[in-house]
Amino acid sequence: MLKKLSLLLVFVASTLFTRAQEHKATFKLSTKKVSDCEYDLVFSATIDEGWHVYSVKKSAEDGPNPTSFTFKSSGDYELVGKVKESKTIKEHDKVFDVDVEYFVKTAVFTQRIKLKTDKKITIRGKSEYQACTESQCVFPPAENFEFSVQGTSSCNSSVGSAVTATTATTETLAANPANDSVAETAKVDHSAQKTVVEAAPAVSPQPVQESRSWWGIFLAGFIGGFAALLTPCVFPMIPMNVSFFTKQSKTKSQGIRNAFIYSISIIILYVTLGLGVTMIFGAGALHTLSTNVWFNLAFFVLLLVFAFSFLGAFEITLPSSFVNKMDAKSDKGGYMGIFFMAFTLALVSFSCTGPIIGTLLVEASSTGNMSGPFFGMFGFSLALALPFGLFAAFPGWMNSLPQSGGWLNAVKVTLGFLELALALKFASNADLVVQAGILTREVFIGLWIVIFAMLTMYLLGMFKTSHDSDVKHLSVSRLLVALCAFFITIYMIPGLWGAPLKLFSGILPPLEYSESPHGFGGSHSTAVNTAVPKDDEFDKYMEINKNGIVHFKNDYDRALAYARKVGKPLLIDFTGHACANCRKTEDYVWPDPEVTKRLNNNVVLVSLYVDDKRELDPKDYMTVNWYGKERQITDIGDKFKYMEESIYKQSTQPLYVLVDGNEKPLNQIRGYDPSIEDYIKWLDEGVRNYKK
Repeated sequence: MLKKLSLLLVFVASTLFTRAQEHKATFKLSTKKVSDCEYDLVFSATIDEGWHVYSVKKSAEDGPNPTSFTFKSSGDYELVGKVKESKTIKEHDKVFDVDVEYFVKTAVFTQRIKLKTDKKITIRGKSEYQACTESQCVFPPAENFEFSVQGTSSCNSSVGSAVTATTATTETLAANPANDSVAETAKVDHSAQKTVVEAAPAVSPQPVQESRSWWGIFLAGFIGGFAALLTPCVFPMIPMNVSFFTKQSKTKSQGIRNAFIYSISIIILYVTLGLGVTMIFGAGALHTLSTNVWFNLAFFVLLLVFAFSFLGAFEITLPSSFVNKMDAKSDKGGYMGIFFMAFTLALVSFSCTGPIIGTLLVEASSTGNMSGPFFGMFGFSLALALPFGLFAAFPGWMNSLPQSGGWLNAVKVTLGFLELALALKFASNADLVVQAGILTREVFIGLWIVIFAMLTMYLLGMFKTSHDSDVKHLSVSRLLVALCAFFITIYMIPGLWGAPLKLFSGILPPLEYSESPHGFGGSHSTAVNTAVPKDDEFDKYMEINKNGIVHFKNDYDRALAYARKVGKPLLIDFTGHACANCRKTEDYVWPDPEVTKRLNNNVVLVSLYVDDKRELDPKDYMTVNWYGKERQITDIGDKFKYMEESIYKQSTQPLYVLVDGNEKPLNQIRGYDPSIEDYIKWLDEGVRNYKK
């Protein structure tokens, strides 16, 4: 009783001293949209100097009054969990003689709600708190509060939100005034008991533009089609088929028309093949081709088979009975006969075109782009079909065609060496995904040096394969290709000592995946090391990449918490160990001094590897609805891949997203684009929006 009586006397004395129950904390209200039907109601308190406000947790029966928030019940919404608060100070209070938790200067309290209606509703309630100094306390009267939020049609159903399931939640929220610029903010006028709402503009994510990748795939297909033209299975068919059209047609215009239909038929056949691959796999599964270990190993073996076929070990042929049936149908004449002539060409030339088509489809599919196989096959078929139409229209041009001979086999062998080099890329992808450390950067470069050195020697006539004729003299074209192969050989050698080899960034394993990442005997410069922020709480979780850029790796929660702490936007880098365009950005765009400066000073960078197959801690397993099925996420890569697809509706890498402390995009989502100037503008735009 004596203790309680003394506390009562202290409170009465403090009340007389202050003459009135003054407000020692000013609250600012805001709403943060989590999903279409869920909002966070945020109470941000600014506490007067020298005063402190207590936690929502009751410390003891005889302790101070906790801060409390009472919400008026309504059928239009429900509370999700209890009120959460920012980090408190914990210590033993001498006046109350109990352990207490309290805030000084600032405090943030958050209550999540779930809407049950599609209407705009007002959420009302009361808040109370006790404020104290070392010598006095005040008990301001309860304050009314109001929030206005808008529901959607989906709020009337029980369907969960993918965003809610994947958005990383943090138990504690840091008070950061800059975060309020992208939400509806409200200021409470305690004297008039009114809420004034200030609406701030929101930024919606935009789809990533893929036109650049389409052009790249189309160009690769066109080059592949041109290479197929120069093989011994296709090149001799040009004068034969064009001669057939010109001789069998009654007029020149009819011959040109038939050749045109023949060319269109070739395009239709190969584009249909590309569309078939697209329809069978789909966007999400296509991306799996570039990240799945077994798919990459299967492609590695497949390309080895293609390479050995081109090198003369054997020929890949289709069943002769099937080819003969298609050939018989081509003799019927008419448009269908011309179509089956094109089909017969595709079948007869398969031993030469098959490896090129297979390589192209593998590469186009592994981009994860739905249109990849379509554009790849369109480019391939266009290059293959053009000569038949052009030479039919201008028969005199055929006189300028070189005669068939040993040079055609040299083209096949050259393609065989290139297939060998490309096969290593898929073996490297599998090795990178599981981080096995077998096909390191030095091993990969060493194998490429051997492959291109042997190609150089072959083209110079130092050895020949079983189907080659003697090389009496070197043609200009053969010499130029030999010089290119020799240049690649010489260019690759410094890579064994840590040279960046930017010409092949995206193909070679990254510098970090080396037996000696900084070259034999090399090390980080002291200038780079000084870039590490001095933060006792977070610096042990940060890494420095090869460009001296500080970043978090596969640690989204800590990166977000650090961004909130230092008041910077978070740059989310959805990347992959086997992502070629990711390496190109890191090798060409990020090393630019202006880009590096912004990444280190203006944002907090976190790299999330969607193909990291290392297992999650069992307590972090997630059961989600993904691709129309309930799936359990058990590895790191799938966790971030699901996050990318469910929240940002994208499945390609790299993908760059700038978000504020509330995880809301600050500007347009960005895909792969090698423009340094545009990347700088994009970063600056996001930082400006964050500071508004």
